[in-house]
Amino acid sequence: MLRRLAERTPPQRDRWVDLVRAVAIVLVVIGHWLAVVVTYDGGLGGEHVLTALPWTRWLSWAFQVMPVFFLAGGFANAASLKPGVPRRDWLLGRADRLLRPTTLFIAVIAASAAVARALGAEPDLIGTAVWLATIPLWFLAAYLPMIVLTPVMHALHRRWGLAVPAVLLVLVAAGDAAVFADVPHGGTANYLLMWLAVHQLGFAWHDGRLPARTGPPLIAAGLAGLVLLTTAGPYPVSMVAEPGAQMQNTAPPSLALLSLAIAQTGLVVLLHDRGNRWLQRPRPWTAVVAVSTVILTLFLWHMTAVVIAAAALYPTGVFPQPPIGTSEWYALRAPWVACLLAVLGVLLALFARAERPARPSWRKAPTALTVIGVACVQAALIGIALAGPDFHAPAALPAWVLATYLTGAAALHLQRARPVRGRAR
Repeated sequence: MLRRLAERTPPQRDRWVDLVRAVAIVLVVIGHWLAVVVTYDGGLGGEHVLTALPWTRWLSWAFQVMPVFFLAGGFANAASLKPGVPRRDWLLGRADRLLRPTTLFIAVIAASAAVARALGAEPDLIGTAVWLATIPLWFLAAYLPMIVLTPVMHALHRRWGLAVPAVLLVLVAAGDAAVFADVPHGGTANYLLMWLAVHQLGFAWHDGRLPARTGPPLIAAGLAGLVLLTTAGPYPVSMVAEPGAQMQNTAPPSLALLSLAIAQTGLVVLLHDRGNRWLQRPRPWTAVVAVSTVILTLFLWHMTAVVIAAAALYPTGVFPQPPIGTSEWYALRAPWVACLLAVLGVLLALFARAERPARPSWRKAPTALTVIGVACVQAALIGIALAGPDFHAPAALPAWVLATYLTGAAALHLQRARPVRGRAR
């Protein structure tokens, strides 16, 4: 089946974009898995590897690749903006691809938490497990606005080109300055502005404004800025969230993270042409197709795999607990990842069908219904990201969050007509 899908790939499809997107998600998953240090001493607990082993903070420069996903998303969203397609239909189609597997994920997690509580599980344990499992939803809370704003931001791109991300860079720097000045909520806008800047670079990549020859200057500028900001400047070295750190480069997203994104953009555009030539080979392209068909399910459920594996392996004594940083502990990282891969494989078998490609058609409906649907979903995703590990009875998520999300998802689903099977970017 995968080979047939690979063989039916349209000749105009940019295969490098799919590989970049797949590699970004896989690296994020592996990075999260390696960052978790599970402990068991009468109860499950854990540490973050960045706290336990400070030298690993430098490794976050290689594993923080979510900017690459936003870059590829900008490319893909620009490519899908076809003339003559109503912007409402385009928005509904793009959102539908994200929300079908997400709705299934939230429903299963909430139901599982309610059942666990009914069976007598401790509320604190359920709250922590659900908080860990739903960590990936922060990505959707950041990415959904990119889709909503694509038509407007792409129009700005056509008019002003690379001046748009340049202005956004200045605004991100201003947000950082507000953070350093302790202005209340001073950097909040950077949650949108930084990711918009990277998404705009994806537009420029798509229309040829970032050819391969721009790769080396972008790499040099991005790395120079990153080194300067994290050594001479006040920014922390870690490019991922570190528990207890006074300042984070991701909360809110900072100029240092944007510098890393610029360097990554340079590497991606530099390898674009040769990567596409390599992906004309059947084997590597089939592997990319295999990951792409389950990519969102893989991302959504990868922390659930950690929760399941930890509960199965540590209280039972199956997995040993050598001191962190010892040679035995390092040696056990590979078996730990292997166990998580096995659990995630089962989860993919159960839930990946929600990603089966379909091009739905859309009913005529008031624009307000689309606005309400997207707004409710976005508010709920932010609510989940902010909920924390405290138990929220009965489903370990605030009731208003579940109600708001389901209202939004239903409002969008009601606009759906008979689906047409087929593959879409």
